[in-house]
Amino acid sequence: MGGEHVKGRPYIKAMIWGVVSVALYVTLLTHQEEINANFANGGMYAFLPIAVAFLFSIVHGSFTGHFWSALGVEASKKKMEVK
Repeated sequence: MGGEHVKGRPYIKAMIWGVVSVALYVTLLTHQEEINANFANGGMYAFLPIAVAFLFSIVHGSFTGHFWSALGVEASKKKMEVK
């Protein structure tokens, strides 16, 4: 395996982040009443929807990135042209 760089196991990371993502969505959908009640309290609770959206974004983004890596899809790296 000489100097090859092994990226690890992206499929395991994809599965873990996928499970976390599904757990977040299940929690959100099964506890809608309590969550909406807390979000509507005002004051510092007004930041909760923003924090939850940020959390969902991070978790779902991590899952998506590892999912595509597990399938072997990577972003292309463009080389800068020297003029």
